Amino acid sequence: MPELPRIGILTVSDRASRGEYADESGPAVRAALEELLTSAWISVEHLVPDDASEIEAALIDLVDAHGCVLVLTTGGTGPAMRDVTPDATRAVCGRELPGIAEAMRAASGGRVPTAMLSRQTAAIRGTSLIVNLPGKPAGASECLTAVLPALVHCVALLSSEQLTAADRGPDPHA
Repeated sequence: MPELPRIGILTVSDRASRGEYADESGPAVRAALEELLTSAWISVEHLVPDDASEIEAALIDLVDAHGCVLVLTTGGTGPAMRDVTPDATRAVCGRELPGIAEAMRAASGGRVPTAMLSRQTAAIRGTSLIVNLPGKPAGASECLTAVLPALVHCVALLSSEQLTAADRGPDPHA
């Protein structure tokens, strides 16, 4: 029996990594995936501080060592000096997919006036897709829901893995 596809969930948070509060973003991303994906998959989860070298190492580990076909990061995408997740993602990836980040900002833009400040990105490492989601649990879930059909299609194009998502009906924005 073939192994199930692996999806990495990387929470980037100084305070959660120090144990000052519980990570809520990573579990929110996992819950959204459990609701949205209809195919079986395995999650591999890491929690690191807002440190570029630690983020890079975690991304490399999730893709190269654990074989994740999709890695979703949450946190570190704002304009603050400690928000370095997009920079770390670019450092370990080849090609970027700017349309994914644009779609996420557009999905949040009507509800969150500061969505345009997000520096989230999406890029390819080898045959894996890495996508930066916002750090707030609701924002991470909202953005993931907005782009999941494209992510599922991209994973299929990059690798032999097949993920399937629930049909959410017609897009009300189309």
